[in-house]
Amino acid sequence: MRGEIVSVGTELLLGMIVDTNAQYLAQQLADLGIDVFWVSQVGDNLGRAVEVLDRGLSRSDVTVVTGGLGPTEDDLTREAIGAALGETLTVDPELEQWLRDTFARRGRPMPERNMKQATLIPSARALPNPVGTAPGWWVERDGKIIVAMPGVPTEMRLMWDQRVRPALHTRAGAGILVTTNLKVLGLGEGAVEEQLGDLVHSTNPTVATYAKPDGVQVRISAKASDETIAREMLAPMAQKVLEVLEPWVYGRDEETLASLAAQRLAARGWTLTSAERGTAGALAMEIGTDSTLAEQFRGGFVVAADGTPLGVGSLDPLDLAGAARNQTGAEVAVAMVLSSEDGRPVAKFAANAAGHVQTGSSRWNLAIPELRRRAAVETLALLLRALREAT
Repeated sequence: MRGEIVSVGTELLLGMIVDTNAQYLAQQLADLGIDVFWVSQVGDNLGRAVEVLDRGLSRSDVTVVTGGLGPTEDDLTREAIGAALGETLTVDPELEQWLRDTFARRGRPMPERNMKQATLIPSARALPNPVGTAPGWWVERDGKIIVAMPGVPTEMRLMWDQRVRPALHTRAGAGILVTTNLKVLGLGEGAVEEQLGDLVHSTNPTVATYAKPDGVQVRISAKASDETIAREMLAPMAQKVLEVLEPWVYGRDEETLASLAAQRLAARGWTLTSAERGTAGALAMEIGTDSTLAEQFRGGFVVAADGTPLGVGSLDPLDLAGAARNQTGAEVAVAMVLSSEDGRPVAKFAANAAGHVQTGSSRWNLAIPELRRRAAVETLALLLRALREAT
């Protein structure tokens, strides 16, 4: 089954908001085994919205639309669907009563302009909205499906989970897509693909690479009639990929550098401290991304040029890590320093896990905020290596 996603709203085209709905729905449709080939954004313009829907009806089995279901004049998704199908909108008495009851429960009169939210076309049935005033639409005609949901993410996701996903699950019939992601650090995306060789040309399972803030992800995906078969297809390919990239793989799926470090610290009952210079606290912020690691964190030091507050003016991160350990009593310390050499920024990092030391340095041609974040990720990678040595 072919799927298409359409996000409606001029604010999207102006860059005023990020289209998180399309990202979420693309993942959800893939999980159902529905192949998404097109994602579109269109403003609050009836003619252009009809044009986008016409294309969707001509090339996709299911078109999922978000946004444009409000009560104002520029909320035109219902009108666009009606025009694309040549059907007339009329007020549905049951929807009207539901809408009036909703406003009554809130102790407010219903503005008459909200009446448009009670309209349907002959091919549509309403999708209840338990938290808002905009019902969705499920439209079927000539073997094609159009789903319209509110643009408010919380309303959309609730409607999707309760109504749309179960209905599409029974229709998809194309199988279940199962994926796993291996996380790689120390190689760029091009180098990862080069290592994988012909594996990236395989079909079902497929292998693809993606650059991410914490390295490169290698996604392995398999589609089959049910989840068990898909996982059986996936496992051998995932093992092949792991064998090729094992020296650089640090985690899988939901695992992060921070969460893996937290597991190893917990196994030994150790605590962590940090020190950093020229970083605006980026390392401590990265540590705080994992709640467990944050609980094991005894605190960090952002060191000034004169060494305050550790009393160490050194640009060697290993010296800073040692001073932080001494001051806090933590068994494990990480440190990073951003400085300039020959007019170019250089990042140096170190980890000391109960005497097991890892150090490194890098030069990246990046803006300062990205340089700080990248250095923090590399420092956590060193932390994980030191902990693996120590435990």
